[in-house]
Amino acid sequence: MKWAILGGGLSGVTIARILHGKGHEVVVLERQGEIGGLCRSRSEQGFTFDRGGSHIIFSRDQGALAFMQGVLGENRSVRDRNTVVFYKGKEVPYPFENGLSALPKEDLYLCIHGFIQALIAHEKGVVPPPANFREWIDTTFGRGIADCYLVPYNEKIWKYPLEKMSTHWVEGRIPRPPVEDVIRAAIGIPTVGYAHQAVFSYPTVGGIQAMVRAIAAPVEKHIRTGFSVNSVRKEGRQYVVSDGKETIRADRVISTIPLQALLPCLTDVPEPVGEACRNLKYNSLSSVSLGIRGTVPPVSWMYVPGKDLGQFNRISFPSSYSDAVAPAGHAAILAEITFRDGDPVASLTDEQLVEHVVSGLCRMGILSSPEAVVYSHVDREPFAYVIYDLDYLHNIRIVRDHVEGRGIDLLGRFARFEYLNMDACIRAAMDFAEDIPCA
Repeated sequence: MKWAILGGGLSGVTIARILHGKGHEVVVLERQGEIGGLCRSRSEQGFTFDRGGSHIIFSRDQGALAFMQGVLGENRSVRDRNTVVFYKGKEVPYPFENGLSALPKEDLYLCIHGFIQALIAHEKGVVPPPANFREWIDTTFGRGIADCYLVPYNEKIWKYPLEKMSTHWVEGRIPRPPVEDVIRAAIGIPTVGYAHQAVFSYPTVGGIQAMVRAIAAPVEKHIRTGFSVNSVRKEGRQYVVSDGKETIRADRVISTIPLQALLPCLTDVPEPVGEACRNLKYNSLSSVSLGIRGTVPPVSWMYVPGKDLGQFNRISFPSSYSDAVAPAGHAAILAEITFRDGDPVASLTDEQLVEHVVSGLCRMGILSSPEAVVYSHVDREPFAYVIYDLDYLHNIRIVRDHVEGRGIDLLGRFARFEYLNMDACIRAAMDFAEDIPCA
């Protein structure tokens, strides 16, 4: 059986590798000049940065974790996580509820008082099911933790009213904090939250794209880059995929490209399906890469909820992931800024974005002066984060039912239109292929 796989990102090359290993014929069709999608990396002037935001390798899923670690082989550096929230000039250990003792006393009181109130309300059974994401934050963590950190941070990353976001996606992604950990943290006893991230790995050389390339190695000759799919149609029992110049025939089609790119490739799409797809909401991402002379804090990455410091929500330090991503005597910083069309950030030039980030880092004390920056670059990804608005489940069902009803399988973050991390993308590919017999 021949499979045409649309998109050469992480999901596309993973399913291609697995199907190829089961004896199937595969062809991967990638629009860009290289594979990787959101997991592409850039290496210039001795620095390496991930283009689609900072990525690390970790997972609760031991099968997916073993797969990622296994393909990298010896090209893997292992690090202990040291992550903080930059709050009122302080580095508060992450997750926030595990670092409460570092807060100013008044804020510590607000957080503990709110958490206890929320806990008592739950135990009394007087808390109605939350109707939206904002209510879920309040009833799960209490108003103190919500107002001090979770609400401002989530408003910053989503750029969307939390009252208009659903709750179906948060369980498991944002764990409920154990009561014992919150109490220990409040009185200064160290606790470790998100233990599955406590130790992580990263490619020593090549950035996160090195992992994608390692996954793709067995099917490299079956990958077509520079192939921009503009038509997918069924002819008899086969599918015909075209870029307007060349056609490729296949028995099955797996799409890993965004639904917003796939639907225009199909004929006779009913208007309600097109409308549902247009109503699916997402954020784009600007990644501002800075190579600096000198050192950075001994931190893996840093969450920045304060709007006064800048538009960036997360600052990562890739030179803490691997010694090979920056030249000797230098360090790497990656700032992430989400945006949508029409946002003020969307209209900023690359130079303005770099200046904005550098100014914020100087105010935070991470940079001593703008002159420390010796390299800068801005990467923009149009599709970065799925927004689960209140109409999401209705709209995604309409679109998926139509596409899958045409016999096209969907895998990956923006093909499934789900907020999937790397390990979840790999697990989805593994599960999809499990029931496919060997050729």
